Amino acid sequence: MSDPLLWSGDVIVAGAARSAGCAAAVAAAREGASVLLVESAGFFGGTGAAVLDTFYGFYPPGAATRESRRRHWLGEVCEALFAREAAFERPNTYGAGTGVTYEPEILKQVWDDLLADADVTTLLHATVTDVLMDGDKVSHLGLHTAAGPRSVKAVVYIDATGDAELAWRAGAAVDAPRDQVRRQPMTATFRLGGVDLARTSAADLHRRMAEATGYVLPRREGSTHRTMLPGVVHTNLTRVSGADPTDPWQLSDAEREGRRQVREYVRFLTAEVPGYEQAYLINTSIRIGVRESRRLRGRYLLTRYDVLQAREFADAIARCGAPVEDHDGGSKTVWEYVGGAATGRSYGVPYGCLLPVEVGNLLVAGRCLSATHSAHASVRSMAQCFATGQAAGTAASFGENPADLDVQVLRKRLIDQGALL
Repeated sequence: MSDPLLWSGDVIVAGAARSAGCAAAVAAAREGASVLLVESAGFFGGTGAAVLDTFYGFYPPGAATRESRRRHWLGEVCEALFAREAAFERPNTYGAGTGVTYEPEILKQVWDDLLADADVTTLLHATVTDVLMDGDKVSHLGLHTAAGPRSVKAVVYIDATGDAELAWRAGAAVDAPRDQVRRQPMTATFRLGGVDLARTSAADLHRRMAEATGYVLPRREGSTHRTMLPGVVHTNLTRVSGADPTDPWQLSDAEREGRRQVREYVRFLTAEVPGYEQAYLINTSIRIGVRESRRLRGRYLLTRYDVLQAREFADAIARCGAPVEDHDGGSKTVWEYVGGAATGRSYGVPYGCLLPVEVGNLLVAGRCLSATHSAHASVRSMAQCFATGQAAGTAASFGENPADLDVQVLRKRLIDQGALL
């Protein structure tokens, strides 16, 4: 690779999508590795800071205490938000487990502080353009930076791009959206100010959406909920279906369609729903929210059966109690709970879900892990992105082929860190 070498060290994490990349970088650095975190945006936190304002997956439905969240080592992200009076807990509209609602601008600051305290080298406004291979291992990454093309080099690489960008470019097997019969739709979230929260309820909103005429509302349920700011609600209502987020033209069209739907939902809310008469649009999400794009087809493929049967695995490096939340259901959302009911059960997430078969020194973390469409609809939750990021970063810090690592040694190290396995 002829591009000038910008950085060389132990671990490179590409992407901060859904916070998995941040978690991986902090985990590896705390274990003594030299770490570079590369992100295309101008801030860290990924979807959590750009699109959403609530963490799910820390609590399974029916069994939630703040103490259980504290035991998760990156529960400290939540504790830092609470300490700054920038978060609160709230029930989920559909019984998917208690959520932690936060102020996204403060989340950006929390990640800045955690990354700096862990001595992670951070590179913003940098996009991966190339993956150079040496046999079955990644040798360098090509980046486009503010200074032009540059290269970076590490012993172990972590793909936390959300879109399996490194794995795909490196030749690992992936399930791509264009090859799938089913894929989750995308959502443009938005915030409204001037809402009289005392006069609103989820039940009333859903009834009015179901009965609405004269409006084009692709989703007839969803959520608007209070935030840290008085009179401000955050919404998860729009639904852009059928588009491939890895196709540049379709993604561009989806962004525009998402904003068009925002206008229609705002028109509906202000005209038809009590409490929203004086509401006004504050902002739309920085980018459209992508639930599902490329997924690794790794050494283990997590399935719907694994999720619903609450399976245990000897190589589990994380746990998940989040239900299958499949938005590919027309105007409704399909919910299926771990163990068949919202009783607080959970399943293990195997280490093999993070490991490509074809690439020796690469791990994935976050929503691009190896899972079927239905299983992915559960394991993509934010807390599981934290947890798989922690596992990937800790594994990478050992400085060897991740697939050759004794998983029981890794599990012991994760338990010592406070992970729930």
